[in-house]
Amino acid sequence: MAYKADLDLVLMSPTAKPPVVKIMDYGKFKYDAMKKAKENKKNQKNVQLKETRFSLNIEDHDLNTKANQTRKFINNGDRVKVSLRFRGRELGHKNLGYDLMDRFMELVEDVAQVDKKPAMEGRSLVMFISKKEEEKK
Repeated sequence: MAYKADLDLVLMSPTAKPPVVKIMDYGKFKYDAMKKAKENKKNQKNVQLKETRFSLNIEDHDLNTKANQTRKFINNGDRVKVSLRFRGRELGHKNLGYDLMDRFMELVEDVAQVDKKPAMEGRSLVMFISKKEEEKK
């Protein structure tokens, strides 16, 4: 039947009992599958991990600048790793670091939510944030 219709006999499921075959134009089938895969790849959004770093003795204006840059990352759909680097004797004042992270979160809380709360990783206090989920009504 496939030969008469000038089409191909394609084995669809070789493990089935009995095996399943289909009469089709195999070249067109491969072309459509390739186009579909390309379209799916184009619609796919790659989420990147960006990083914002600052130290414990950052000034208010600089913190606002970092918050605005983080806001751009979040609006672009990326996740952000916020890290606060402790140097020398600053490690004895980790509570100031947690307070600074809270202040930073207040600056970006309209667009971001905390994925992972601030935690110490070596000499850095690290927090992960991402785009805020819209609340369903």
